[in-house]
Amino acid sequence: MSSERLMRIQSDEFRAMAERVLRVTELTSRLNVLPFEDEEGKAELFEQILGKPLPSRVTIYPPFYTDHGLRLDLAERVFINQNCTFLDYAGIRIAERVMIGPKVTFITGGHPVDPEERRLYLTGAPIDVAENVWIGAGATILPGVSIGRDAVIAAGAVVADDVPAASLVTGSKATVHRQW
Repeated sequence: MSSERLMRIQSDEFRAMAERVLRVTELTSRLNVLPFEDEEGKAELFEQILGKPLPSRVTIYPPFYTDHGLRLDLAERVFINQNCTFLDYAGIRIAERVMIGPKVTFITGGHPVDPEERRLYLTGAPIDVAENVWIGAGATILPGVSIGRDAVIAAGAVVADDVPAASLVTGSKATVHRQW
């Protein structure tokens, strides 16, 4: 994944992204009303959403939300619980054996803080989650964050900074409490 992105709102790139968002919103709305046991229907919709087949050992419990889909990279043995959101404009990579609790939100996009620029540009930075990470219910992962292998993100944490490997982070602005 690339580093921080800057996209002008009045641009062809932005218009193409906005069209993709509308298409993926339609696809996820269809996905989220399928009967739970309709594995074939879910697989077909996930392939359209992600632009490739869902890895065979990935488990996703709907409802599931993404705004782009094509920049969401899921490895084998990933578990995603209900009601998670992946705003993947700048890219999200989820490595093997990651477990994601319900209502977790990944946000890769934003706007400049400067009032003159915030209506002109969309900013973004990728999120990278290493192997064997556990993310608790209701956590929010913000743009540009990397989470190290074996880390645990507590329920409700807001992760705005990188998380070292083998650490536990908690709080409304997550801070490292311990490493092992």
